[in-house]
Amino acid sequence: MTPAINLAKKKKIVHTIHQYDHDPRAQSYGLEAAEVLGQDPSQVFKTLLFCLNGAANQLAVAIIPVDHQLNLKLAAKAAKAKKAEMANPDIAQKTTGYVVGGISPLGQKKALPTFIHESALEHATICVSAGKRGLEIELAPKDLAMLTRGQFVALCQD
Repeated sequence: MTPAINLAKKKKIVHTIHQYDHDPRAQSYGLEAAEVLGQDPSQVFKTLLFCLNGAANQLAVAIIPVDHQLNLKLAAKAAKAKKAEMANPDIAQKTTGYVVGGISPLGQKKALPTFIHESALEHATICVSAGKRGLEIELAPKDLAMLTRGQFVALCQD
């Protein structure tokens, strides 16, 4: 069990766990998950950490579809910051307690401001990392928002 799965169980959230053998040669963790699980990439979301106003330790979380790119201007706007840039992977791992490619938005060591791309609301359920490469948790977007205290916002340009 990972902290992400334990949190969903503790809060009695309806969820499904999907496990697969991660291929270390995969170019994209998220697209690999969508393909192996037979899911539409618009329904599988990746967890990205970004830092605010150039402060490496002032972090926030963006949860976006695996087939989209994070728009840093929209991320900064959502976080009410002047600018945003991608977080250093080592700092992201240390802050969340998860490894890159397996960073879950759930059960992170430190609660961070969390923003979920608004397209999540178009689906009954979405998949996010469950805290390990090759492990996904499927749950309702509103449950994800409740567990992360996340907000639905525009984070990607279509």
